[in-house]
Amino acid sequence: MKGCLLFLCLFSMSCWVDLTPTAGNKIFHFGACRVSMSTTEIRAGFTAIKANIQARDPIRTLSILSYPHSLHKVKSADRCCITHHLFEFYVDKVFKHCKTEDSFVNRKISSIANSFLSMKRKLGQCQEQNQCMCGQESTEKFKQILANYEGLNVTSAAMKSLGELDILLDWMEKSP
Repeated sequence: MKGCLLFLCLFSMSCWVDLTPTAGNKIFHFGACRVSMSTTEIRAGFTAIKANIQARDPIRTLSILSYPHSLHKVKSADRCCITHHLFEFYVDKVFKHCKTEDSFVNRKISSIANSFLSMKRKLGQCQEQNQCMCGQESTEKFKQILANYEGLNVTSAAMKSLGELDILLDWMEKSP
């Protein structure tokens, strides 16, 4: 009996620790998914390289994340799905093609990429539990983002997407 109580106590504590944000972390609600993440750390890394990355953007009249199907006004139920797709997009397409001759910039990109990989995994686990479903609107918005990305050469598209990281972070932080 004591073993069962000890197990229950330890299990309860581990669940509480998983849901308690660590220093600088915030709990984000993406539809049915709740994920702890430090956007402060990501934003600090991005701020340190933003001018460098945006100076490499040859086409300033086009936006990958904003025009015309912006992330704003995504239905609450679709937030998990589109957020997971965006983290996959950044991990699988963007970060792989963001290499510079500056080792400081590359280290910051790598740090941000590792944070995104962690979030991609967390959101993937949530989707596996069938808590996220993609609606038509979020699917169309993501298809437009991909079309914007694929309309450019790989390196330009990756640098532009990385340069727009603040758009994604702002959307995540402003949404319920």
